This record gives sequence, structure tokens and C-alpha cells, in this order.
Amino acid sequence: MGEHKRIVVDCLTHNYNTRCALDNISFNVASGEVFSLLGPNGSGKTTLFKILSTRISPTSGNVKILGFDLNTQKKAVRKLIGVVFQNPGLDTKLTVNENLRHQGHLYGINSKNLNNRIVELLDRFDIADRKNDIVEELSGGLKRRVDLAKALLHKPKVLILDEPSSGLDIGVRIQLSQHLKELATQENIPILLTTHLLDEAEGCNRVGILDKGRLVAIGTPDQLKSEISGDVVIIESESCQTLAEGIKDRYDVQVVSEDNRLRIETTNAHEFVRDIVTAYPNKIKAARFGKPTLADVFIKMTGNAFD
Repeated sequence: MGEHKRIVVDCLTHNYNTRCALDNISFNVASGEVFSLLGPNGSGKTTLFKILSTRISPTSGNVKILGFDLNTQKKAVRKLIGVVFQNPGLDTKLTVNENLRHQGHLYGINSKNLNNRIVELLDRFDIADRKNDIVEELSGGLKRRVDLAKALLHKPKVLILDEPSSGLDIGVRIQLSQHLKELATQENIPILLTTHLLDEAEGCNRVGILDKGRLVAIGTPDQLKSEISGDVVIIESESCQTLAEGIKDRYDVQVVSEDNRLRIETTNAHEFVRDIVTAYPNKIKAARFGKPTLADVFIKMTGNAFD
């Protein structure tokens, strides 16, 4: 797929004085794809979002959006992108319809086209019956739908979202994920979102994992989880340090300690759990195992817990 059809990030670095927020990261997002940048607080997600939304310029490196250079063609890029911030950018004292209408005026959309576009987006996000409601009376999920409609009014060619599911319950997050996938496919646009929520990242076509400004892994959720062989065993104990040392010596496995838990990868989880419970009955409060998650991938790639 040609460069003009996607987001291309090349060797991007950004420093705040002596602190490196982004460290030479590169990736791309294709048309029709929902791509998430997953990472805990302090991983560099916010800085990257600010750069992609043209709010700040990077220290070095380059970003091209549909072939336009973000460093030298900011005005052109701004016309192409729709941006959804972490906190809804809505006037809570106005109605849904008034918010959308004012946004349309800012983009110079004429009245007839604006009316048609508002009707189309209200229907798409199933909020037509709420168009005359004051925004402050809406739930968090409904506000997010209005925010998405607002970002799409001018028919952007790229959509960028910062923590779009923050503060929403799991059911609403699933609905939002479905909306984004349908939007990417139907409009054939690249969608990039930042998130610290594992289930939100799981719902995307591809995921880039950020840690302390570095892009440590990239791939589909299934590809990333396949990096872990077998199952993941979680052990709860009040004697984690001594228990970890004993398990390492006895079973020759890698043990990662996080708070009052131990995390171990093994191909024979059922037998392993049975053996360690028998071997350390007084040190283990609970033990369980399951298929790896993106949090396990983060731990494997960084050696740190996903906070």
C-alpha cells in the first residue's frame, strides 16, 4: 500500500530538556486498519499523540500523513486528520446538535452539506434521538459518540484518538471498538489510538507496545501473544522473594516478581501448578494459570509489570 495511503512514523525522537520521551520509534498504519499504541503512564503515548495531532514538533525524525510531511506541511495535515482527545472536547452547556453545528462552521462546511453530514453521523453512532439533549446530561459513552461524530464532520482521511475509552465501562468500550473497526473498513482510513487498556488494544488490528519511550514490540494481538510459549502461571505469596529463588533453582524457569505475585511461563502449566503447590504448601496462597495476555507480552519484553 502506497505511502500516501497511511501514517508513516520514521525514527521519531522527542526530548524534554534532558528527559527522552520518545526514543527513535518507527511504525506505519495502513488504510482500513485500527492500530493501537499500548503502554502504561510515562511510556510516551501522550507525547506521540501531541506530535501526530500537530500540537508539538518532534526533536528529530519524521512523520508523513498521506504523504504530507508533518514537520513542514502542518496546515495541510490538519485538514486531513480528525482528532479525539482523552477528555471530550464538547461544550457541555450546548445540545448535541449545537456542538456539531458549531464544529461544522469552524471547518467552513456550508449549511446544506452540514445538515446532511450531521444527520448521517447521528444515525451512524445511534444518537439521533439525543440530538436536542444538553451534553452535560449525557453518559460518558454517549459523550464519546458525540465526540467521534464531531471529529468526523469534515470527512477526515485519518483519525487519531488519545485514550478514547478512558473512564468508560467494558460494555461501552466494546461498542466503541466495534464502531472504530467499522469506520476504518467502511471509510478505508487509518485509525491510530493510544491506550493503557489491554482489552481496548486486543480489539485492534495491530498493536505497538511502548515502554519508556521505546517501541518494544509490534504486531497483531495474536502474533504478540505467540511470543510466549505455553501458559502463564500466577502465584500469590507473602514470601515472594524466597519462593522465587526456590522455584528458579528447582525448576529452572524464569520467575518475574510483581508485588505479592510471581509470574512464570511454562508449557506444562497444569502439572507445574500441582507440583509447586505440593512442594511449597505453606508459602503459596493461590496459584492459577491461563493463556498469555498482552500484559504478559509487556512483561516479557520489558521485564516490568504493566501498571
